[in-house]
Amino acid sequence: MRISVVDVGSNTVRLMVADAEGGVPLPVHTAKWRLRLSEQVRPGGPVPEEAVERLVSAVADAGRTADRWGASGPLAFATAVVRAAPNRQEVLRTVRARTGVPLCTLPGEVEAELTFLGARRWMGWRAGPLALLDIGGGSLEIAFGRGRLPGFVASLPLGAARLTHEFLAGGQDPASPDQLRALRRKVRHQLRDAAARIRWEGPRTAVATSRTFQQLGRLCGAPPGRHGPFMARRMLCSDLGDAVGRLAALSAAERARLPGISAPRSAQSLAGAVVGHTAMKLTGLDSVTLCPWAIREGVLLRHIEDGPSWWAEVVRRSDEAAPPAPAPLRLASTSN
Repeated sequence: MRISVVDVGSNTVRLMVADAEGGVPLPVHTAKWRLRLSEQVRPGGPVPEEAVERLVSAVADAGRTADRWGASGPLAFATAVVRAAPNRQEVLRTVRARTGVPLCTLPGEVEAELTFLGARRWMGWRAGPLALLDIGGGSLEIAFGRGRLPGFVASLPLGAARLTHEFLAGGQDPASPDQLRALRRKVRHQLRDAAARIRWEGPRTAVATSRTFQQLGRLCGAPPGRHGPFMARRMLCSDLGDAVGRLAALSAAERARLPGISAPRSAQSLAGAVVGHTAMKLTGLDSVTLCPWAIREGVLLRHIEDGPSWWAEVVRRSDEAAPPAPAPLRLASTSN
């Protein structure tokens, strides 16, 4: 049996086709389409018509590709950029009508839960009580748990693209010290309660997922991706703190020449580094393991383990929900 997942993020649309025999999603094909939605959508603003057209084209291509690889209709979801848009439902209806792919949005807490599931499966039970950090374009997801699913999740409006728009735009490149101080204040304020919870829980293992953390890890000396997913990769809080200083002294174009920092993400790499470093400091994490499994693997695992009815319920709730405000800090409703 082959299944597929389509992840509409702030920068790219990603497709994964996986074999699901034996209950483990083993990738057989991946593809991506670069849309850079975060550059076209201001935080909390509508998705413009031109961006919707490009999204329709990418999702349609992803659906056709999944079909060519013999996978069932994609489990397709969009993250914070679309989720927070006031025309979210119109975007979803347009994509569905023109592609036949039932695109939905996931609440930030559900994103955190599914990412935790992917990380837990990768790390195994040996990891013990597990803390998770995941930096996206529009939000930061935090989770902690002792079992299969987390007992605590938080989704905070601290995405790398969002904060770049809010604090580091305006033509000054590199960012000024005043811009950087304002950014740090915002991140510390938003993280305070969630960080206190993680410190109280005292995780045995901490993992970081997402493309942002992967690139920051490479900048801090982690082995490159060409060494494969099974290569151990860790990042120290102290090294990430040094990286913040390096990134802050450079323009976006200069950052793109650093190890691991890609040109499309160079502008938001500083904000991502500030969020990651501040989160690690406030939660008391001296280091994190960089985990290659994240939300896409979590969606596939949940679908394999809980069946198609689970995803049908996710889509139904997406259809019923109003465009949400930034999610408050709360306990997960799921049990371990």
